[in-house]
Amino acid sequence: MNGSPAPFRAKPIAFGTDGWRGVIAAEFTFERVSHVAPIAAQVLKDTYGKSTGSNTVIVGYDRRFMAEDFARVTADAVAAAGFDVLFSESFASTPAFSWAAKHRSALGAIVMTASHNPASYLGLKVKGAFGGSVPPEITQKIEDKLGKDTPLAATPGKIETFDPWPEFCADLRTKANIGAIQKAIAAGDLTVFVDVMHGSASGGVGKILEATVNELRSDSDPTFGGGAPEPLPKYLGDMLAKVKAHGETSSGLTVGLVFDGDGDRIAAVDGKGNFLSSQILIPILLQHLAERRGLSGELVKTVSGSDLMPRVAALYDLPVFETPVGYKYIADRMLGGDVLLGGEESGGIGYNTHIPERDALLSALYVLEAVVESGKDLSELYAALQDRAKFHASYDRIDLPLASMDVRAKLLDRLATEPPTEVAGKAVKEMTNPDGYKFRMADDSWLLIRFSGTEPVLRLYCEASDMTQVQATLEWARQWAEG
Repeated sequence: MNGSPAPFRAKPIAFGTDGWRGVIAAEFTFERVSHVAPIAAQVLKDTYGKSTGSNTVIVGYDRRFMAEDFARVTADAVAAAGFDVLFSESFASTPAFSWAAKHRSALGAIVMTASHNPASYLGLKVKGAFGGSVPPEITQKIEDKLGKDTPLAATPGKIETFDPWPEFCADLRTKANIGAIQKAIAAGDLTVFVDVMHGSASGGVGKILEATVNELRSDSDPTFGGGAPEPLPKYLGDMLAKVKAHGETSSGLTVGLVFDGDGDRIAAVDGKGNFLSSQILIPILLQHLAERRGLSGELVKTVSGSDLMPRVAALYDLPVFETPVGYKYIADRMLGGDVLLGGEESGGIGYNTHIPERDALLSALYVLEAVVESGKDLSELYAALQDRAKFHASYDRIDLPLASMDVRAKLLDRLATEPPTEVAGKAVKEMTNPDGYKFRMADDSWLLIRFSGTEPVLRLYCEASDMTQVQATLEWARQWAEG
């Protein structure tokens, strides 16, 4: 063996679509977190100090490996810089900490979580005083200050603890018709399954409803069963089977709810055990809020959202606005206007009845409310909505791990200089690149090619008239990327 191995160099700290994430011990270390956290606190102070009159930063965490330890390091570093810290007594969903930041008039919140990423990752999310993800210009200010010394305060701040769950659950109970849901469960007319994927939403639905639900994977598992806490069918075999088996023998309605690792993303399962992504849930929820609740406002969707979403919005004369992928763009829009619902393909959905933050627990309440008040299974609601909007389509997404950043650079160059003029045998009639490259074909099917903001992954999205065409298009895109 000749020479010495190249020295390890951690990737630079960079904030992606929602926070900074990295592999534990390699990139995400105590030293780096204790450097970033007080800088984030200072930027929160500079941004929201005058409006809140506060000097307090909330520090929370999810159930990942060593998340609580990293949160304690964060609390100590932020306090040493002169800020008061409200430290969580337990894990909780990220939206619970966002809500606490607004409810308690804090400068904001710093949350240790890597959301849906694989078990080797941990991350740091920064939430503003308004109760949502800080916009890109705020994370840019944090990045600009990295590498500079953070002076210790002459007088350190104090650290106090709090339980984030009781007040948060009490507030969510006011958002939906909890009584009707409780009554349906008690009467056996509704059975609820919840897969929390070993994540920090564990116990949340039961606490809010004060009713019995069937919760799966409630225990803490830092390996997430060898998968990732992401609400995708490949990780949900047990959940799909259990809901299907119950639905086949029950005369009542059956609903499955799935949350990601930090409880800000949702998926669902219908009474027959079919997986329903937010591409399906968002149109159902939009109809429910506009028709049964009589609410109005703008629909904000990301570039990867289904074409059914604007068609449903048109049924209720609701305006539509499209953003790049990443909930922080939706949150920014929610702060500037009346947004009824803002949602993304990956499961994050937020509402003007709540904070400008995606919240899987509130979405779960609205899903249950829609089922109870309509008396219909989720897939029945979706099929009727497609008929009414005169739009039937299928959707799927695949994620391709990239071998290196060089491969990423070459693919970007190919997209910029030689974009496909034909996709899976269909002519491209339009190409746009607000976030990645979106190709719309003559039959109005579309393919989106974009790179993850948090992982070395290429994401491929497709919507077409049927699943056969979707899979053929995604296979074409896979071969294009690997060719």
